[in-house]
Amino acid sequence: MEQSEVVLRAIGILTQSAEWIRTANRDTGGGTGEQAGRGTGAEGSSPERGSGEGQIGSLLAEVFPSFTVSPESTPLEAAHAVTAAALPPMMQLIGAFTYVFAQLAEVHDSGRTDITSEDLLRELALRMSRPNDAV
Repeated sequence: MEQSEVVLRAIGILTQSAEWIRTANRDTGGGTGEQAGRGTGAEGSSPERGSGEGQIGSLLAEVFPSFTVSPESTPLEAAHAVTAAALPPMMQLIGAFTYVFAQLAEVHDSGRTDITSEDLLRELALRMSRPNDAV
């Protein structure tokens, strides 16, 4: 999966999480903090809200490769095989979320009030969708 695709998926997850928090705030009378963002049980994964776990799990399944470790491998060899297979996709995911966070932080820290985080995420998604503008 290309880095720009991973960034787009990260943007989608962050955009959707903002909607889940708004919905939770409406449903609980406007609470904030830990409880407002917590979607547990059926309410947190209702079809109209989408499933955060499903989106994240799907992204992980697409980014992380399938691999096998030989049954004859020593524990150290198995650990090295897992690390070698998992490290590149972990770095790709960390890079994607870090990039989006840095973009959001830059706008926030500059004091701009003319753009919301959702607008910025939408702008980033459009930029990432253009091949010449990708990360």
